[in-house]
Amino acid sequence: QVQLVESGGGLVQAGGSLRLSCAATGRTFSSYVTGWFRQAPGKEREFVAAITASGGITGYADSVKGRFTISRDNAKNTVYLQMNSLKPEDTAVYYCSAGPRYGRSWSQYDYWGQGTQVTVSA
Repeated sequence: QVQLVESGGGLVQAGGSLRLSCAATGRTFSSYVTGWFRQAPGKEREFVAAITASGGITGYADSVKGRFTISRDNAKNTVYLQMNSLKPEDTAVYYCSAGPRYGRSWSQYDYWGQGTQVTVSA
């Protein structure tokens, strides 16, 4: 069993930066793939980024590639999402997730946090 808690969301102006954190409990967290997804009002949940258990492989949605960086510290049971050059269209609730296999579909992830709001003003 893995429990995930996100933090670091907030209000930022366009062009600014935020760093999201996802703290996990559970001794097996280091064996899970971790992903970040986001959901804007009226839209479906969409893939943002993912990282393998070892951190050796990362993947990004085209919309955030070059601006966002996912990383993890297994010693701290924490995953991060560094978000730079933020745009108003990045506004959404951001969710951390964990699952056994690397993928871009939300259905591949078994554990979810409660989400953290990110709002980017123009």
